[in-house]
Amino acid sequence: MGILPSQSISKLILEKIIFADSKIETSQIQPASLDLRLGNIAWRIRASFLTGKDKDVSNLLDEFKMHQIDMMEGAVLEKGCVYLIPIEENLNLPADLSAIANAKSSTGRLDLLTRIITDKGTEFDRIPAGYKGQLFVEICPRSFSVLVRPGMRLNQIRFRQGQAILTDEELLELHNKEKLIDSVPKIDAGLGFSVDLQPAKGSLVGYQAKPHTGIIDLDNVKTYKREDFWQEVHSSNGKIILDPGAFYILVSRESVHIPPAYAAEMAPYLAMVGEFRVHYAGFFDPGFGLIKKGINKTRAVLEVRSHDVPFLIEEGQTVCRLIYEKMSTLPKTVYGGKGTSSNYQSQGLKLSKHFVY
Repeated sequence: MGILPSQSISKLILEKIIFADSKIETSQIQPASLDLRLGNIAWRIRASFLTGKDKDVSNLLDEFKMHQIDMMEGAVLEKGCVYLIPIEENLNLPADLSAIANAKSSTGRLDLLTRIITDKGTEFDRIPAGYKGQLFVEICPRSFSVLVRPGMRLNQIRFRQGQAILTDEELLELHNKEKLIDSVPKIDAGLGFSVDLQPAKGSLVGYQAKPHTGIIDLDNVKTYKREDFWQEVHSSNGKIILDPGAFYILVSRESVHIPPAYAAEMAPYLAMVGEFRVHYAGFFDPGFGLIKKGINKTRAVLEVRSHDVPFLIEEGQTVCRLIYEKMSTLPKTVYGGKGTSSNYQSQGLKLSKHFVY
């Protein structure tokens, strides 16, 4: 019971439960998830959709597609438009295995709304047990137009046997044993996280996406000047007002730790929090925020979009929660460990890997 680790995902690939026309690369396999690759065509569609219990994606494409795009030479996905792209990986899940998908960290930090859909699907990013078929990703760039190519990895998928989400009592017990955060835990259907608006040094508390910018090529790492795409957000009193429709990168007040025997997911939106959405990229791998010499310096970066009205948030305000779940077995690799890529271990307030400071 629980989330399958890297070695189990490798076994699923060998058994053709996960398969693709091109070889699935070892580098796609993360401690508790598999990176999904974009296919070689895209469709500009006029509306987002779920297929529903009785239809396939192909049925709705006939109605909603505007034009087809060949991605082989690279394709620009324009801000404010909705696209659908087939995923290279296909699934042949047994009856006892389900899956959940989410945006990768760098995808969320660019305000790319990406969601996996399936044939006969009733939820985004949720693949039911026993699903057999193709996956598609819906992409809507919200702040920046982006250049994409086949094989790019914008989303990741986790595989789950049964349900192994920790109860609040189990979560408190784990915190007492492993010190999940560096403060008194707020536990209510998950571990609560608050926003840091009173940094130890200076007044910089976040970044707000600029409205009129150039294109970001998603293959270009440490390439773009931060000031060309973001404006700094400062606070002298522990408060900021979120502008309607604006996108922000903020950081949690708490440092977070995911022990190797567990994985976690940040709840993407909590209606009781207020008039904004927090966190597009919600997966936290085993070993994230690994404590060294008794010190944990890894914060949770918060991707925040305000909705219809200006909204005040204050220092220490709880804005999201982290749901912990047991791994089915210990992963052979952990986040930031040997053989894995890690752009965000020991992070504080940090933009995506595409920007230079």
